[in-house]
Amino acid sequence: MMRHSLIVFSAMAMLATAAWLVNRHTMVHADEPAAAVGGEKAAPPSAPPSDAAIKRAHKQVEMLDNIYKQAIVLITDKYVHDEDDFAAGSAAVLLFKNISEGGSHQVRLIDVSGLPYDDENVANDDFERAGVKELKAGAPIFERVEQIDGRPQLRALTTVPVVMKKCVMCHEHYADVKPGKPIGAISYTVPIE
Repeated sequence: MMRHSLIVFSAMAMLATAAWLVNRHTMVHADEPAAAVGGEKAAPPSAPPSDAAIKRAHKQVEMLDNIYKQAIVLITDKYVHDEDDFAAGSAAVLLFKNISEGGSHQVRLIDVSGLPYDDENVANDDFERAGVKELKAGAPIFERVEQIDGRPQLRALTTVPVVMKKCVMCHEHYADVKPGKPIGAISYTVPIE
């Protein structure tokens, strides 16, 4: 059990480092002025983000989503063997909490099935509630640009389907879910820069 915990911890630490590096990287894009580079002031909070900036934020969400989902599947496949092992979903919740506290972006795992493992893993605002409805209706992603604390943010919700039989160890009610249907979602809030 201790060996598995160390391996899961190591995998999550690598994931967190990758996410930090991605968000730390600052690029100046040829299609936009260099705001906040070299001491220049950034655009005022009321200025809407450019289409190019929104597209970059969307690509960042796609990349983060792929990294996070691949890691959770890998952890489940290699290290979750019975109910006594640390669940990959629990590892994801902890990882996402730590990443969100780091400040580069906000991310959390929420329930879509209506039977959350933990009461806190539910849609908690209008965006997430609307997104859950869209994902349940078949949309692979739901996103919207919002102003949060005077800054433009891309909010996104992506589907989490059951992809392995091991998921049913902790969530017996997932056994009846049709293949490809979402049982959860990853909620992102990414700065648009």
